[in-house]
Amino acid sequence: MAFTAKRRAHARPRPPSLHLEPHGARGILQHYIRDLVYGANDGLITTFAVVAGVAGGGLSVRAVLIVGAANLLADGLSMGAGNYLGIRADEGARLVQGLPEAEASPVKHGIATFLAFVFAGAVPLVPYVIAWPSHLLLEAASVLTFTTLFAVGAARSIFSTDAWWVTGLEMLTLGIAVAGAAYGAGALAALLAAS
Repeated sequence: MAFTAKRRAHARPRPPSLHLEPHGARGILQHYIRDLVYGANDGLITTFAVVAGVAGGGLSVRAVLIVGAANLLADGLSMGAGNYLGIRADEGARLVQGLPEAEASPVKHGIATFLAFVFAGAVPLVPYVIAWPSHLLLEAASVLTFTTLFAVGAARSIFSTDAWWVTGLEMLTLGIAVAGAAYGAGALAALLAAS
């Protein structure tokens, strides 16, 4: 049955593509805004969650850097590949339904997600790389992470009708909630391991 539906979808002509190649800096940013926000948000939050979790567990600066760097590469690649596969799956579903192509370059979207993840995700690691005083490391990572979350959220308003402070606070609030949960989980794990 599914095979027959696929053959029928391939047999009928597909409507013209809806994809428009972006031009200029603003056009490119607008075209990839979903991927950039998605990657930056996840990069900031997951890397900070790793930093907060490791710090909550009382592990060393070296452990934060090793786990943080591994997170940047592994989770960044996973996010980029996931976005690519998601767009390919959506385009396949559109083809079966006889709908026009919406996105002709899923690889570029995957790359945009990966790059946004890595660049934003490196922010929480900056205090650990520059050897900030040890008693201020988590606080410095928190300030940098939450400031960047708010800034990325506020920047979203350039391409929407929402106020900059609303989009900034939305992203910041979600980030604080996740960071608090990660720190608490690390502290609880350390407590359980010690008993």
